[in-house]
Amino acid sequence: MLSPDLSGRTVLITGSAKGIGRELLLSAADCGADVAVHYHSSVEEAEDVSAAAENRGASATTVQGDVTDPSAVDDLFAGVESALGRVDVLVNNVGDFAPSHWEEIEFDTWQRVVETNFYGTYLCSKRALPAMRHEGWGRIVNVGYAGSEKALVYPKNFPYFVAKTGVLMFTRMLAADTQDDGVTVNAISPYVVENSDEFPDELPRGRPASFDDMRQAMLFFLDEDSGYISGENVEVDGGWLPEKL
Repeated sequence: MLSPDLSGRTVLITGSAKGIGRELLLSAADCGADVAVHYHSSVEEAEDVSAAAENRGASATTVQGDVTDPSAVDDLFAGVESALGRVDVLVNNVGDFAPSHWEEIEFDTWQRVVETNFYGTYLCSKRALPAMRHEGWGRIVNVGYAGSEKALVYPKNFPYFVAKTGVLMFTRMLAADTQDDGVTVNAISPYVVENSDEFPDELPRGRPASFDDMRQAMLFFLDEDSGYISGENVEVDGGWLPEKL
């Protein structure tokens, strides 16, 4: 497992009270970072993760907020800055999904899927950038979905695919827009992860992606020596091909 030195860095991972976000946050704590556990409604789980990070020697705080609300995003960043200082690393992990046929998805659910995945990534990145640019150093990692670069679409879960394709487009745009600022912007895009709600009949290499697989990809982008690598997307999918011949 990669172990970049993140001492003196503050890491904010959205949606880090549970699941993938929790595991990514604890891996940053293991690398010496101060960490901010973000949650929307899972307050007890967030407090547990914060305590786990502190047990690993990290300074930790919890921040609550809806990443689709500009005012809430500003408040949650202000909370991190007050407790830990500027955000050096932002991982945009929050994102709802709707595994139903597109005609059966209610509009408010459709809207929530697009807003949490795409608008949340945009709003948090926009709020994080001024401090990163001022410092001349920053890392943004967006969580995508494998196959999104190919505009992967199915009738089931369609708004999720639309949103994740937008996330990857945003990643490439922002990488170009920050190339003179000491900031890198990249994406990690899993197919099926060990905590997924649904599993297909066949999995690449006979298993889903593990949390360790996700950690490895994220930590590569956070490494000090990865400063020239920006606008990239690592598909954590075991070699899965979404195309059907």
